[in-house]
Amino acid sequence: MSQFTETMYANAHRSTKGINTGEPHAPVRHSWEEVHQRARRIAGGLAAAGVGPGDAVAMLAGAPVEIAPAAQGVWMRGASVTMLHQPTPRTNLVRWAEETTAVIEMISATAVVISDPFMAAAPVLAELGIGVLSIADLLTAEPIDPVATGDDDVALMQLTSGSTRSPKAVQISHANIVANAVAMTEGCDFDIDTDVIVSWLPCFHDMGMTGYLTVPMYFGAELVKITPMDFLSDILLWPRLIDKYRGTMTAAPNFAYNLLARRLRRQATPGEFDLSSLRWALSGAEQVDPDDVADLCAAGAPFGLKPEAVIPAYGMAETTVAVSFSECGGGMVVDEVDADLLAVLHRAVPATKGHTRRLVTLGRPLAGLELRVVDEYGSVLTPRGVGVIEVRGASVTTGYVTAAGFIAAQDERGWYDTGDIGYLTEAGDVVVCGRLKDVIIMAGRNIYPADIERAAARVEGVRPGCAVAVRLDAGRSRETFAVAVECKDFQDQAQVRRVEHQVAHEVFAEVDMRPRSVVVLKPGTIPKTPSGKLRRAHAHSLVC
Repeated sequence: MSQFTETMYANAHRSTKGINTGEPHAPVRHSWEEVHQRARRIAGGLAAAGVGPGDAVAMLAGAPVEIAPAAQGVWMRGASVTMLHQPTPRTNLVRWAEETTAVIEMISATAVVISDPFMAAAPVLAELGIGVLSIADLLTAEPIDPVATGDDDVALMQLTSGSTRSPKAVQISHANIVANAVAMTEGCDFDIDTDVIVSWLPCFHDMGMTGYLTVPMYFGAELVKITPMDFLSDILLWPRLIDKYRGTMTAAPNFAYNLLARRLRRQATPGEFDLSSLRWALSGAEQVDPDDVADLCAAGAPFGLKPEAVIPAYGMAETTVAVSFSECGGGMVVDEVDADLLAVLHRAVPATKGHTRRLVTLGRPLAGLELRVVDEYGSVLTPRGVGVIEVRGASVTTGYVTAAGFIAAQDERGWYDTGDIGYLTEAGDVVVCGRLKDVIIMAGRNIYPADIERAAARVEGVRPGCAVAVRLDAGRSRETFAVAVECKDFQDQAQVRRVEHQVAHEVFAEVDMRPRSVVVLKPGTIPKTPSGKLRRAHAHSLVC
Protein backbone atom coordinates (compact mmCIF):
# COMPACT_ATOMS: atom_id res chain seq x y z
CA MET A 1 0.00 0.00 0.00
CA SER A 2 1.30 3.50 -0.82
CA GLN A 3 2.10 5.82 2.07
CA PHE A 4 -0.60 8.18 0.76
CA THR A 5 -3.46 5.68 0.84
CA GLU A 6 -2.31 3.77 3.92
CA THR A 7 -2.00 6.97 5.97
CA MET A 8 -5.28 8.42 4.68
CA TYR A 9 -7.25 5.28 5.60
CA ALA A 10 -5.57 5.01 9.01
CA ASN A 11 -6.27 8.65 9.81
CA ALA A 12 -9.91 8.18 8.79
CA HIS A 13 -10.28 5.56 11.52
CA ARG A 14 -8.47 7.46 14.25
CA SER A 15 -9.40 11.09 13.53
CA THR A 16 -12.14 12.87 15.44
CA LYS A 17 -12.24 15.59 12.77
CA GLY A 18 -14.33 15.83 9.62
CA ILE A 19 -15.60 17.83 6.67
CA ASN A 20 -18.29 20.48 7.10
CA THR A 21 -20.14 21.42 3.93
CA GLY A 22 -23.56 22.48 2.64
CA GLU A 23 -23.30 26.02 3.99
CA PRO A 24 -25.18 28.27 4.17
CA HIS A 25 -28.52 26.55 3.53
CA ALA A 26 -28.04 22.91 4.54
CA PRO A 27 -24.90 22.55 6.65
CA VAL A 28 -23.82 18.99 7.30
CA ARG A 29 -20.78 17.42 8.91
CA HIS A 30 -19.29 14.05 8.12
CA SER A 31 -16.43 12.59 10.10
CA TRP A 32 -13.51 11.29 8.05
CA GLU A 33 -14.55 7.80 9.14
CA GLU A 34 -17.97 8.39 7.58
CA VAL A 35 -16.30 9.70 4.42
CA HIS A 36 -14.15 6.57 4.34
CA GLN A 37 -17.13 4.25 4.67
CA ARG A 38 -18.93 6.09 1.85
CA ALA A 39 -15.75 5.76 -0.20
CA ARG A 40 -15.77 1.96 0.32
CA ARG A 41 -19.27 1.80 -1.18
CA ILE A 42 -18.25 4.02 -4.09
CA ALA A 43 -15.24 1.76 -4.63
CA GLY A 44 -17.63 -1.20 -4.79
CA GLY A 45 -19.67 0.56 -7.45
CA LEU A 46 -16.54 1.44 -9.42
CA ALA A 47 -15.35 -2.16 -9.25
CA ALA A 48 -18.69 -3.35 -10.61
CA ALA A 49 -18.27 -0.87 -13.49
CA GLY A 50 -14.86 -2.31 -14.32
CA VAL A 51 -12.63 0.41 -12.84
CA GLY A 52 -9.32 -0.96 -11.64
CA PRO A 53 -5.63 -0.24 -11.07
CA GLY A 54 -4.08 2.17 -13.53
CA ASP A 55 -7.39 3.40 -14.90
CA ALA A 56 -8.30 7.06 -15.23
CA VAL A 57 -11.58 8.39 -13.87
CA ALA A 58 -12.92 11.82 -14.79
CA MET A 59 -15.14 13.57 -12.24
CA LEU A 60 -17.77 16.27 -12.61
CA ALA A 61 -19.37 17.01 -9.24
CA GLY A 62 -20.10 20.13 -7.22
CA ALA A 63 -20.56 19.21 -3.57
CA PRO A 64 -17.31 18.68 -1.63
CA VAL A 65 -19.11 16.15 0.59
CA GLU A 66 -19.52 14.00 -2.54
CA ILE A 67 -16.17 14.77 -4.15
CA ALA A 68 -14.18 13.67 -1.08
CA PRO A 69 -15.53 10.10 -0.83
CA ALA A 70 -15.70 9.74 -4.60
CA ALA A 71 -12.03 10.65 -4.97
CA GLN A 72 -11.07 8.34 -2.11
CA GLY A 73 -13.16 5.58 -3.70
CA VAL A 74 -11.24 6.00 -6.96
CA TRP A 75 -7.92 5.72 -5.08
CA MET A 76 -9.24 2.58 -3.38
CA ARG A 77 -9.47 1.06 -6.85
CA GLY A 78 -5.89 2.06 -7.68
CA ALA A 79 -7.12 4.55 -10.29
CA SER A 80 -6.45 8.26 -10.81
CA VAL A 81 -8.82 11.23 -10.54
CA THR A 82 -9.15 14.05 -13.06
CA MET A 83 -11.47 16.85 -11.97
CA LEU A 84 -13.16 18.27 -15.06
CA HIS A 85 -13.49 22.03 -15.37
CA GLN A 86 -16.96 22.97 -14.24
CA PRO A 87 -19.25 25.18 -16.33
CA THR A 88 -20.45 28.43 -14.77
CA PRO A 89 -23.20 30.88 -15.84
CA ARG A 90 -20.52 32.65 -17.95
CA THR A 91 -19.35 29.45 -19.65
CA ASN A 92 -19.91 28.89 -23.36
CA LEU A 93 -21.48 25.42 -23.11
CA VAL A 94 -20.66 24.43 -26.68
CA ARG A 95 -17.00 25.21 -26.13
CA TRP A 96 -17.09 23.54 -22.70
CA ALA A 97 -18.46 20.32 -24.26
CA GLU A 98 -15.70 20.33 -26.86
CA GLU A 99 -12.98 20.92 -24.26
CA THR A 100 -14.42 18.30 -21.90
CA THR A 101 -14.60 15.75 -24.69
CA ALA A 102 -10.96 16.44 -25.54
CA VAL A 103 -9.92 15.95 -21.91
CA ILE A 104 -11.82 12.68 -21.51
CA GLU A 105 -10.28 11.31 -24.68
CA MET A 106 -6.81 12.57 -23.74
CA ILE A 107 -6.72 10.77 -20.38
CA SER A 108 -8.40 7.66 -21.85
CA ALA A 109 -11.00 7.78 -19.10
CA THR A 110 -12.56 4.46 -18.13
CA ALA A 111 -15.52 6.26 -16.59
CA VAL A 112 -16.95 9.68 -15.82
CA VAL A 113 -18.30 10.10 -12.29
CA ILE A 114 -20.99 12.75 -12.15
CA SER A 115 -23.34 14.38 -9.68
CA ASP A 116 -25.49 17.46 -9.15
CA PRO A 117 -25.62 20.16 -10.31
CA PHE A 118 -24.21 18.67 -13.53
CA MET A 119 -26.53 15.68 -14.07
CA ALA A 120 -27.94 17.37 -17.20
CA ALA A 121 -24.57 16.77 -18.83
CA ALA A 122 -24.81 12.98 -18.35
CA PRO A 123 -26.54 12.23 -21.69
CA VAL A 124 -24.00 14.38 -23.56
CA LEU A 125 -21.10 12.57 -21.89
CA ALA A 126 -22.70 9.16 -22.43
CA GLU A 127 -22.65 9.80 -26.17
CA LEU A 128 -18.85 9.64 -26.00
CA GLY A 129 -19.16 5.89 -25.57
CA ILE A 130 -17.74 5.61 -22.06
CA GLY A 131 -19.41 4.79 -18.76
CA VAL A 132 -21.17 7.63 -16.95
CA LEU A 133 -21.63 6.80 -13.28
CA SER A 134 -23.64 8.90 -10.84
CA ILE A 135 -22.35 9.22 -7.30
CA ALA A 136 -25.85 8.47 -6.01
CA ASP A 137 -25.87 5.11 -7.80
CA LEU A 138 -22.30 4.28 -6.75
CA LEU A 139 -23.27 4.80 -3.10
CA THR A 140 -25.84 1.97 -3.34
CA ALA A 141 -23.12 -0.63 -3.98
CA GLU A 142 -21.75 -3.05 -1.40
CA PRO A 143 -18.59 -1.75 0.28
CA ILE A 144 -15.26 -3.33 -0.61
CA ASP A 145 -11.70 -3.13 0.66
CA PRO A 146 -9.07 -1.11 -1.21
CA VAL A 147 -6.64 -2.71 -3.65
CA ALA A 148 -2.89 -2.44 -3.20
CA THR A 149 -1.29 0.78 -4.48
CA GLY A 150 2.30 1.96 -5.00
CA ASP A 151 4.00 5.25 -4.20
CA ASP A 152 4.70 5.87 -7.89
CA ASP A 153 1.08 5.28 -8.93
CA VAL A 154 -0.71 8.31 -10.39
CA ALA A 155 -3.28 9.72 -7.96
CA LEU A 156 -4.31 12.91 -9.76
CA MET A 157 -4.16 14.17 -13.29
CA GLN A 158 -4.55 17.89 -12.70
CA LEU A 159 -5.67 19.94 -15.69
CA THR A 160 -3.54 23.01 -16.15
CA SER A 161 -5.23 26.40 -15.79
CA GLY A 162 -4.88 27.17 -19.47
CA SER A 163 -6.31 23.88 -20.71
CA THR A 164 -8.40 24.48 -23.82
CA ARG A 165 -8.93 22.50 -27.01
CA SER A 166 -5.33 21.24 -26.66
CA PRO A 167 -5.41 20.31 -22.98
CA LYS A 168 -2.72 18.81 -20.82
CA ALA A 169 -2.86 17.23 -17.40
CA VAL A 170 -0.14 17.19 -14.76
CA GLN A 171 0.52 13.70 -13.41
CA ILE A 172 0.67 13.78 -9.62
CA SER A 173 1.78 10.57 -7.93
CA HIS A 174 0.96 9.26 -4.47
CA ALA A 175 4.55 10.09 -3.45
CA ASN A 176 4.24 13.65 -4.82
CA ILE A 177 1.19 14.29 -2.63
CA VAL A 178 2.84 12.96 0.51
CA ALA A 179 6.03 14.97 -0.05
CA ASN A 180 4.17 18.25 -0.58
CA ALA A 181 1.64 17.58 2.20
CA VAL A 182 4.38 16.99 4.77
CA ALA A 183 6.37 20.02 3.60
CA MET A 184 3.32 22.30 3.69
CA THR A 185 2.25 21.28 7.19
CA GLU A 186 5.79 21.85 8.44
CA GLY A 187 5.94 25.22 6.67
CA CYS A 188 2.70 26.49 8.21
CA ASP A 189 3.18 25.01 11.71
CA PHE A 190 -0.01 23.00 11.25
CA ASP A 191 -1.66 21.70 14.44
CA ILE A 192 -4.09 18.82 13.82
CA ASP A 193 -5.76 19.41 17.19
CA THR A 194 -6.51 23.13 16.90
CA ASP A 195 -6.41 24.21 13.25
CA VAL A 196 -9.65 24.59 11.29
CA ILE A 197 -9.42 25.06 7.51
CA VAL A 198 -12.06 27.13 5.68
CA SER A 199 -12.07 26.97 1.88
CA TRP A 200 -14.26 27.78 -1.11
CA LEU A 201 -11.56 27.06 -3.71
CA PRO A 202 -12.73 25.02 -6.73
CA CYS A 203 -11.92 21.32 -6.73
CA PHE A 204 -10.91 21.47 -10.39
CA HIS A 205 -7.95 23.68 -9.38
CA ASP A 206 -4.80 22.30 -7.74
CA MET A 207 -5.06 24.57 -4.69
CA GLY A 208 -8.71 23.62 -4.13
CA MET A 209 -8.49 19.89 -4.88
CA THR A 210 -5.04 19.00 -3.57
CA GLY A 211 -4.21 21.68 -1.02
CA TYR A 212 -7.67 22.18 0.46
CA LEU A 213 -9.39 18.81 0.11
CA THR A 214 -6.93 15.97 -0.49
CA VAL A 215 -4.34 17.10 2.08
CA PRO A 216 -6.90 17.70 4.90
CA MET A 217 -8.43 14.30 4.09
CA TYR A 218 -4.96 12.70 4.14
CA PHE A 219 -4.21 14.06 7.63
CA GLY A 220 -7.77 13.84 8.95
CA ALA A 221 -7.96 17.59 9.62
CA GLU A 222 -11.03 19.71 10.37
CA LEU A 223 -12.26 21.22 7.10
CA VAL A 224 -15.06 23.62 6.18
CA LYS A 225 -15.57 23.44 2.41
CA ILE A 226 -18.09 25.30 0.25
CA THR A 227 -18.31 25.69 -3.51
CA PRO A 228 -17.00 28.62 -5.57
CA MET A 229 -20.59 29.43 -6.59
CA ASP A 230 -21.55 29.72 -2.92
CA PHE A 231 -18.70 32.17 -2.45
CA LEU A 232 -19.41 34.23 -5.56
CA SER A 233 -23.11 34.52 -4.72
CA ASP A 234 -22.26 35.90 -1.27
CA ILE A 235 -18.67 37.07 -0.72
CA LEU A 236 -19.36 37.69 2.96
CA LEU A 237 -20.20 34.01 3.48
CA TRP A 238 -16.43 33.49 3.64
CA PRO A 239 -15.83 35.64 6.77
CA ARG A 240 -19.09 34.39 8.28
CA LEU A 241 -17.79 30.81 8.12
CA ILE A 242 -14.40 31.81 9.54
CA ASP A 243 -16.30 33.39 12.43
CA LYS A 244 -18.78 30.53 12.89
CA TYR A 245 -16.23 27.70 12.86
CA ARG A 246 -13.37 29.72 14.38
CA GLY A 247 -11.35 29.11 11.26
CA THR A 248 -7.60 29.39 11.62
CA MET A 249 -6.53 28.77 7.99
CA THR A 250 -7.81 29.79 4.57
CA ALA A 251 -6.44 30.51 1.10
CA ALA A 252 -7.40 32.36 -2.08
CA PRO A 253 -5.97 34.20 -5.08
CA ASN A 254 -5.20 37.90 -4.86
CA PHE A 255 -8.40 38.91 -6.71
CA ALA A 256 -10.60 37.16 -4.12
CA TYR A 257 -9.04 39.05 -1.22
CA ASN A 258 -9.60 42.21 -3.25
CA LEU A 259 -13.30 41.35 -3.53
CA LEU A 260 -13.46 40.58 0.19
CA ALA A 261 -11.91 43.92 1.15
CA ARG A 262 -14.46 45.82 -0.95
CA ARG A 263 -17.40 43.88 0.55
CA LEU A 264 -16.18 44.38 4.11
CA ARG A 265 -16.01 48.13 3.52
CA ARG A 266 -19.33 48.48 1.70
CA GLN A 267 -21.64 45.89 3.23
CA ALA A 268 -20.34 44.79 6.63
CA THR A 269 -20.57 46.49 10.00
CA PRO A 270 -17.44 46.52 12.17
CA GLY A 271 -17.78 43.74 14.70
CA GLU A 272 -20.23 41.79 12.54
CA PHE A 273 -17.57 39.10 12.05
CA ASP A 274 -14.72 38.06 14.32
CA LEU A 275 -11.72 37.14 12.18
CA SER A 276 -9.23 37.13 15.05
CA SER A 277 -9.00 33.32 14.99
CA LEU A 278 -7.44 33.45 11.51
CA ARG A 279 -3.69 32.90 11.71
CA TRP A 280 -3.02 31.79 8.12
CA ALA A 281 -4.60 33.49 5.09
CA LEU A 282 -2.54 32.25 2.18
CA SER A 283 -2.47 34.36 -0.99
CA GLY A 284 -1.39 32.41 -4.05
CA ALA A 285 -2.30 31.07 -7.52
CA GLU A 286 -1.66 34.49 -9.07
CA GLN A 287 0.70 37.40 -8.50
CA VAL A 288 0.28 39.01 -5.08
CA ASP A 289 -0.26 42.77 -5.22
CA PRO A 290 1.19 44.56 -2.16
CA ASP A 291 -1.37 47.35 -2.41
CA ASP A 292 -4.21 44.84 -2.40
CA VAL A 293 -2.78 43.08 0.65
CA ALA A 294 -2.47 46.41 2.47
CA ASP A 295 -6.05 47.24 1.50
CA LEU A 296 -7.26 43.87 2.82
CA CYS A 297 -5.46 44.37 6.11
CA ALA A 298 -6.99 47.84 6.52
CA ALA A 299 -10.49 46.64 5.60
CA GLY A 300 -10.20 43.59 7.86
CA ALA A 301 -8.78 45.39 10.91
CA PRO A 302 -12.22 46.38 12.31
CA PHE A 303 -13.12 42.69 12.17
CA GLY A 304 -10.04 41.43 13.99
CA LEU A 305 -7.98 40.38 10.98
CA LYS A 306 -4.30 40.39 11.93
CA PRO A 307 -1.89 41.70 9.25
CA GLU A 308 0.63 38.99 10.12
CA ALA A 309 -1.94 36.35 9.15
CA VAL A 310 -1.70 37.18 5.43
CA ILE A 311 0.85 34.78 3.93
CA PRO A 312 1.99 35.31 0.31
CA ALA A 313 2.96 32.03 -1.36
CA TYR A 314 4.25 30.52 -4.59
CA GLY A 315 3.16 27.27 -6.17
CA MET A 316 1.76 25.44 -9.18
CA ALA A 317 0.18 22.14 -10.17
CA GLU A 318 3.55 20.87 -11.43
CA THR A 319 4.92 20.91 -7.86
CA THR A 320 1.70 19.26 -6.58
CA VAL A 321 0.66 22.56 -4.96
CA ALA A 322 3.21 24.63 -3.05
CA VAL A 323 6.80 25.75 -3.68
CA SER A 324 7.26 28.35 -0.94
CA PHE A 325 5.46 30.22 1.85
CA SER A 326 6.32 33.47 3.52
CA GLU A 327 7.42 32.97 7.10
CA CYS A 328 4.56 31.80 9.28
CA GLY A 329 3.26 34.75 11.31
CA GLY A 330 5.52 37.18 9.48
CA GLY A 331 2.89 38.69 7.22
CA MET A 332 3.72 40.33 3.91
CA VAL A 333 7.28 41.43 3.18
CA VAL A 334 7.77 43.86 0.27
CA ASP A 335 10.99 44.10 -1.72
CA GLU A 336 11.22 47.58 -3.28
CA VAL A 337 13.61 47.76 -6.23
CA ASP A 338 14.71 50.19 -8.94
CA ALA A 339 12.17 49.71 -11.72
CA ASP A 340 14.45 50.91 -14.51
CA LEU A 341 17.35 48.64 -13.55
CA LEU A 342 14.87 45.75 -13.24
CA ALA A 343 13.55 46.41 -16.75
CA VAL A 344 16.83 47.17 -18.52
CA LEU A 345 19.62 45.35 -16.66
CA HIS A 346 17.45 42.52 -15.28
CA ARG A 347 18.74 43.16 -11.77
CA ALA A 348 16.57 43.70 -8.72
CA VAL A 349 18.49 46.50 -7.03
CA PRO A 350 16.95 47.72 -3.74
CA ALA A 351 15.79 51.34 -3.89
CA THR A 352 13.42 53.62 -2.01
CA LYS A 353 13.55 56.73 -4.19
CA GLY A 354 12.82 57.50 -7.82
CA HIS A 355 11.02 55.06 -10.13
CA THR A 356 10.65 51.93 -8.00
CA ARG A 357 8.67 48.74 -8.13
CA ARG A 358 7.27 47.06 -5.03
CA LEU A 359 7.30 43.26 -5.20
CA VAL A 360 6.11 40.76 -2.61
CA THR A 361 8.58 38.15 -1.36
CA LEU A 362 7.16 34.62 -1.36
CA GLY A 363 9.39 32.88 1.16
CA ARG A 364 12.04 30.21 0.87
CA PRO A 365 11.45 26.82 -0.78
CA LEU A 366 9.65 24.24 1.32
CA ALA A 367 11.49 21.19 2.64
CA GLY A 368 12.38 18.77 -0.12
CA LEU A 369 12.43 21.43 -2.85
CA GLU A 370 15.31 23.33 -4.44
CA LEU A 371 14.94 26.52 -6.43
CA ARG A 372 17.30 28.36 -8.76
CA VAL A 373 17.16 31.22 -11.28
CA VAL A 374 18.86 30.87 -14.68
CA ASP A 375 19.52 33.24 -17.57
CA GLU A 376 18.71 32.63 -21.24
CA TYR A 377 21.86 30.53 -21.59
CA GLY A 378 21.06 28.29 -18.63
CA SER A 379 23.67 29.83 -16.31
CA VAL A 380 22.65 30.03 -12.66
CA LEU A 381 22.26 33.63 -11.51
CA THR A 382 23.41 35.11 -8.24
CA PRO A 383 20.92 36.68 -5.82
CA ARG A 384 18.92 39.53 -7.39
CA GLY A 385 19.70 38.39 -10.91
CA VAL A 386 16.39 38.22 -12.82
CA GLY A 387 15.77 35.13 -14.95
CA VAL A 388 13.67 32.00 -15.30
CA ILE A 389 12.76 30.20 -12.08
CA GLU A 390 13.45 26.46 -11.98
CA VAL A 391 12.52 24.00 -9.23
CA ARG A 392 13.21 20.37 -8.41
CA GLY A 393 12.37 17.98 -5.61
CA ALA A 394 10.17 15.17 -4.36
CA SER A 395 6.86 16.88 -5.10
CA VAL A 396 7.69 17.85 -8.71
CA THR A 397 5.74 15.97 -11.39
CA THR A 398 7.55 13.77 -13.87
CA GLY A 399 5.40 15.17 -16.68
CA TYR A 400 2.15 15.73 -18.51
CA VAL A 401 -0.46 13.67 -20.29
CA THR A 402 -1.35 15.32 -23.59
CA ALA A 403 -3.26 14.39 -26.72
CA ALA A 404 0.12 13.66 -28.31
CA GLY A 405 1.22 11.42 -25.44
CA PHE A 406 3.41 11.83 -22.37
CA ILE A 407 5.66 14.91 -22.17
CA ALA A 408 8.42 15.03 -19.56
CA ALA A 409 8.46 18.04 -17.22
CA GLN A 410 11.97 17.63 -15.82
CA ASP A 411 15.34 17.92 -17.52
CA GLU A 412 18.02 15.24 -17.12
CA ARG A 413 18.97 16.65 -13.70
CA GLY A 414 15.41 16.86 -12.42
CA TRP A 415 14.89 20.63 -12.87
CA TYR A 416 11.46 21.89 -13.93
CA ASP A 417 11.27 25.16 -15.89
CA THR A 418 8.34 27.05 -14.34
CA GLY A 419 8.12 29.66 -17.10
CA ASP A 420 8.07 32.35 -14.40
CA ILE A 421 10.47 35.31 -14.38
CA GLY A 422 11.86 36.28 -11.00
CA TYR A 423 14.81 36.34 -8.65
CA LEU A 424 16.09 35.27 -5.26
CA THR A 425 16.91 37.69 -2.47
CA GLU A 426 20.08 37.44 -0.40
CA ALA A 427 18.06 35.55 2.21
CA GLY A 428 16.89 33.00 -0.37
CA ASP A 429 13.32 34.26 -0.66
CA VAL A 430 11.78 33.92 -4.11
CA VAL A 431 10.23 36.92 -5.87
CA VAL A 432 8.13 36.49 -9.02
CA CYS A 433 8.02 39.32 -11.57
CA GLY A 434 5.75 37.72 -14.17
CA ARG A 435 5.37 35.01 -16.81
CA LEU A 436 8.08 34.65 -19.46
CA LYS A 437 5.54 34.21 -22.25
CA ASP A 438 3.73 37.41 -21.25
CA VAL A 439 6.70 39.77 -20.87
CA ILE A 440 6.58 42.74 -23.29
CA ILE A 441 9.96 43.93 -24.58
CA MET A 442 10.08 47.58 -25.67
CA ALA A 443 13.25 49.58 -26.32
CA GLY A 444 15.27 46.85 -24.63
CA ARG A 445 13.14 46.97 -21.47
CA ASN A 446 11.13 44.17 -19.92
CA ILE A 447 7.60 45.35 -19.16
CA TYR A 448 5.44 43.05 -17.05
CA PRO A 449 1.70 42.82 -17.81
CA ALA A 450 0.83 42.71 -14.10
CA ASP A 451 2.25 46.24 -13.70
CA ILE A 452 0.15 47.51 -16.62
CA GLU A 453 -2.99 45.79 -15.31
CA ARG A 454 -2.49 47.09 -11.79
CA ALA A 455 -2.18 50.64 -13.12
CA ALA A 456 -5.29 50.29 -15.28
CA ALA A 457 -7.28 48.93 -12.34
CA ARG A 458 -6.67 52.15 -10.40
CA VAL A 459 -8.98 54.04 -12.77
CA GLU A 460 -12.47 54.64 -11.44
CA GLY A 461 -15.02 52.56 -13.29
CA VAL A 462 -12.68 49.71 -14.23
CA ARG A 463 -13.97 46.46 -12.72
CA PRO A 464 -11.57 44.85 -10.22
CA GLY A 465 -9.57 42.04 -11.78
CA CYS A 466 -10.89 42.94 -15.24
CA ALA A 467 -7.96 44.68 -16.91
CA VAL A 468 -5.68 42.81 -19.29
CA ALA A 469 -2.46 43.80 -21.07
CA VAL A 470 -1.97 42.27 -24.51
CA ARG A 471 1.41 42.05 -26.22
CA LEU A 472 1.33 43.21 -29.87
CA ASP A 473 3.75 42.84 -32.75
CA ALA A 474 4.76 46.30 -33.99
CA GLY A 475 6.74 44.92 -36.94
CA ARG A 476 10.46 44.33 -37.49
CA SER A 477 10.75 42.33 -34.27
CA ARG A 478 9.42 45.24 -32.23
CA GLU A 479 6.71 44.87 -29.63
CA THR A 480 4.09 47.15 -28.17
CA PHE A 481 0.94 46.52 -26.17
CA ALA A 482 -2.73 47.34 -25.79
CA VAL A 483 -4.96 47.35 -22.73
CA ALA A 484 -8.52 46.05 -22.46
CA VAL A 485 -10.68 46.87 -19.45
CA GLU A 486 -14.24 46.05 -18.44
CA CYS A 487 -16.58 48.83 -17.35
CA LYS A 488 -20.28 48.85 -16.58
CA ASP A 489 -20.56 52.21 -18.41
CA PHE A 490 -19.21 50.72 -21.66
CA GLN A 491 -22.17 52.24 -23.63
CA ASP A 492 -21.65 55.76 -22.27
CA GLN A 493 -19.29 57.39 -24.76
CA ALA A 494 -18.27 60.17 -22.39
CA GLN A 495 -17.36 57.65 -19.69
CA VAL A 496 -15.57 55.44 -22.23
CA ARG A 497 -13.38 58.35 -23.35
CA ARG A 498 -12.62 59.23 -19.74
CA VAL A 499 -11.63 55.65 -18.92
CA GLU A 500 -9.50 55.36 -22.07
CA HIS A 501 -7.65 58.58 -21.29
CA GLN A 502 -7.11 57.82 -17.60
CA VAL A 503 -5.98 54.23 -18.22
CA ALA A 504 -3.41 55.43 -20.77
CA HIS A 505 -2.21 58.06 -18.26
CA GLU A 506 -1.94 55.62 -15.33
CA VAL A 507 -0.16 52.99 -17.43
CA PHE A 508 2.37 55.52 -18.74
CA ALA A 509 3.03 56.75 -15.23
CA GLU A 510 3.60 53.17 -14.07
CA VAL A 511 5.78 51.68 -16.84
CA ASP A 512 6.99 54.75 -18.76
CA MET A 513 5.48 53.38 -21.96
CA ARG A 514 2.19 54.34 -23.58
CA PRO A 515 -0.24 51.65 -24.78
CA ARG A 516 -0.98 51.62 -28.48
CA SER A 517 -4.66 51.50 -27.63
CA VAL A 518 -7.09 51.17 -24.74
CA VAL A 519 -10.33 49.26 -25.30
CA VAL A 520 -13.33 49.52 -22.97
CA LEU A 521 -15.51 46.39 -22.92
CA LYS A 522 -18.75 45.26 -21.38
CA PRO A 523 -18.55 43.15 -18.20
CA GLY A 524 -17.82 39.47 -18.76
CA THR A 525 -15.90 39.95 -22.02
CA ILE A 526 -12.28 39.41 -20.97
CA PRO A 527 -11.42 35.70 -21.21
CA LYS A 528 -10.34 33.93 -18.04
CA THR A 529 -9.41 30.40 -17.07
CA PRO A 530 -11.93 28.36 -15.03
CA SER A 531 -9.97 29.34 -11.91
CA GLY A 532 -10.25 33.06 -12.67
CA LYS A 533 -6.81 33.85 -14.15
CA LEU A 534 -6.55 36.16 -17.13
CA ARG A 535 -6.11 34.47 -20.51
CA ARG A 536 -3.87 37.11 -22.02
CA ALA A 537 -3.19 35.23 -25.24
CA HIS A 538 -6.93 34.76 -25.81
CA ALA A 539 -7.56 38.49 -25.32
CA HIS A 540 -5.62 39.42 -28.46
CA SER A 541 -8.74 39.55 -30.64
CA LEU A 542 -10.36 42.06 -28.26
CA VAL A 543 -7.82 44.78 -29.01
CA CYS A 544 -7.09 44.15 -32.69
